[in-house]
Amino acid sequence: MATDYYAVLGVRRDASQDEIKKAFRRLARELHPDVNPDPKTQERFKEINAAYEVLSDPQKKQVYDLGGDPLSQAGGGGGAGGFGAGGFGNFSDIMDAFFGTASQRGPRSRTRRGQDAMIRLEIDLDEAAFGTTKDIQVDTAVVCTTCSGEGAAPGTSAQTCDMCRGRGEVSQVTRSFLGQVMTSRPCPQCQGFGTVVPTPCPECAGDGRIRSRRTLTVKIPAGVDNGTRIQLAGEGEVGPGGGPAGDLYVEIHELPHAVFQRRGDDLHCTVTIPMTAAALGTKVPLETLDGLEEVDIRPGTQSGQSVPLHGRGITHLRGGGRGDLIVHVEVLTPSKLDAEQERVLRELAVLRGEERPTGQFQPGQQGLFSRLKDAFNGR
Repeated sequence: MATDYYAVLGVRRDASQDEIKKAFRRLARELHPDVNPDPKTQERFKEINAAYEVLSDPQKKQVYDLGGDPLSQAGGGGGAGGFGAGGFGNFSDIMDAFFGTASQRGPRSRTRRGQDAMIRLEIDLDEAAFGTTKDIQVDTAVVCTTCSGEGAAPGTSAQTCDMCRGRGEVSQVTRSFLGQVMTSRPCPQCQGFGTVVPTPCPECAGDGRIRSRRTLTVKIPAGVDNGTRIQLAGEGEVGPGGGPAGDLYVEIHELPHAVFQRRGDDLHCTVTIPMTAAALGTKVPLETLDGLEEVDIRPGTQSGQSVPLHGRGITHLRGGGRGDLIVHVEVLTPSKLDAEQERVLRELAVLRGEERPTGQFQPGQQGLFSRLKDAFNGR
């Protein structure tokens, strides 16, 4: 026996695979050319790789223990080109030696989680204010009823891939100045699944899911606003292979209201009243979200003033209570008067001493450029 591979790794002949791997990792950290570039160290590094190639492979180890040398039989270099195990240790073992982590290997599952889905739902203002329940139509992927998500035609099943023998990957050994390097890639025949489906399900073409339209009932909480998303767990797309479904998100879009404008949880509207009503005061009926109410316009109300109706707005989404309803008053000045109306107003002006009003002047609003100029000048 030309080389004592056990002595090269410094392990006993009855060492377990775990002990052999630990010994290889320890030596690889010490002797790797990136750590120790000395030429003698490189030769030593090749020796431990060759030893590990033999001792980590049960078949090669058996040949070696019986007195043979698997590497010599393979042509003195461990069989460059072709598929197999061993070589430059195993690339994942080299990574383990330096980073202490093992790469996840083996076939990947055909069953995966589905994607999330989103649907837009339009609601009215009163529905957003108080909450509601809606039925929605959802067109998503569901589990195939013909194959129950397996992907195989009824009466058939998936079979182990004969190229990778169920491992989901194939390995190739090549030679380099460091010795033998083994690389792994997903099996091209089974796409890394480890199994193949000879006869796919005719209904889902082997995907394990089909498109279907269904009806869901969604509870809309009070206080939702434009852009609010409601999550329905597990109601999204079923995953490939009949995997667990993703989530469904319902995005709220509030339709414009004929009277009210929403700002946060407050509602705003404008009421236009004649000049006499603003001067004398009045009560204006208003159909609120809670029903018909009267807005009290106090005598002397000026145009631009507002009347709040507390607690008549939108329900707070988080926490109790509601916003307010703000009624903005706009006073309408008559533009055309008949002779009698003009006479009465002139008499009123005389009684109030307003025949020739001087007016009250105040600074007007500045334009944009004037405000910017004042800002730069520090005014």
